[in-house]
Amino acid sequence: MLSRLLQTVSNRRAFLGASAALPLAPLVAGTALAQSSGSVHSATHFDGMTSIGNVDHDRNGFDPNAILTDWDTGTLSIDAQGRRVRSFDITAVDIEIEIAPGIFFPAWAYNGRVPGPTLRATEGEWLKVNFTNAGSHTHSIHFHGIHSARMDGVAGAGLVAPGDSFTYEMPAMPFGCHLYHCHATPLKRHIHKGLYGGFIIDPDPERHPEEAEAARGRLLGTPENARWQEMVMVMNGFDTNFDDENEVYAVNSIAHEYIKRPITVSRDRPIRIYLMNLTEFDPINSFHIHGNFFDYYDHGTTLTPTLKTVDTIMQCQGQRGIIEMSFADHEPGQYMFHAHQSEFAELGWMSVFEVV
Repeated sequence: MLSRLLQTVSNRRAFLGASAALPLAPLVAGTALAQSSGSVHSATHFDGMTSIGNVDHDRNGFDPNAILTDWDTGTLSIDAQGRRVRSFDITAVDIEIEIAPGIFFPAWAYNGRVPGPTLRATEGEWLKVNFTNAGSHTHSIHFHGIHSARMDGVAGAGLVAPGDSFTYEMPAMPFGCHLYHCHATPLKRHIHKGLYGGFIIDPDPERHPEEAEAARGRLLGTPENARWQEMVMVMNGFDTNFDDENEVYAVNSIAHEYIKRPITVSRDRPIRIYLMNLTEFDPINSFHIHGNFFDYYDHGTTLTPTLKTVDTIMQCQGQRGIIEMSFADHEPGQYMFHAHQSEFAELGWMSVFEVV
């Protein structure tokens, strides 16, 4: 795996014509060099399992730590029919992002970030998503939710040429952990290049009287929801030399980011993770927690778990679900979580919770 990563870096450097400016050493993961170089890391005892150096998030224009919790709730209004209408604005752009120290990727992105904004609405609302294509190729937004054929984001139903706009409209149904992505062809490239994001629909407690307490716990803004430590994690990969194989893997795009800057969580509050797999070129991705177990809600469309007391789950591309766990009975410390494909972990999909 290490030779594969180094070859990727070498190919990328040759392509950019910048070999003198991009030393190989800072990109080597899991070596004696990485352990002894003195490069800047967070206080973690996993330094020998990560790359050296840090990504410039200011240059990228987004921070993966902020992406964990920056829900886009749009603008809420009441229309002439008395419906609650929630409106969002999304623009597709061409950008270059740094996905690992010194490794850059020519991305297509919604609102200038990969993954795109995490849209969040409440079950039963009417959604309007105003999409503008400021990129260089035809794009769209296809929502994994309930909508009419006219709003599907495919040919004849919301494909948008460069410079044009389109408004997608649909009901916020069903409740759950969903996603959206571009559906222009070639599909694998439009998704892989970064055009995807999370789409969360919270349950309306009034529609679920027998499970109202659980529904309130999912509904953003309620006291029951405030006790949860919620975050979104989009598992993704990057084919840096366009050979239909990924050379870098991550959660929320930046390799090893959450091992260099562990995610701080309180042992006194439960954790809810909206987990989505948008990894192209690999049929399966996975999530594994160290020293703990969790309940899992496949697609998030139920208020009772589909799997109880597990420590590893798999997702195919486009699959998603909700993980709920607690560290209430654990001592404080650093608890690793990562893909249980070792190759994915070594090439970037390795993270840590700092339990305090």
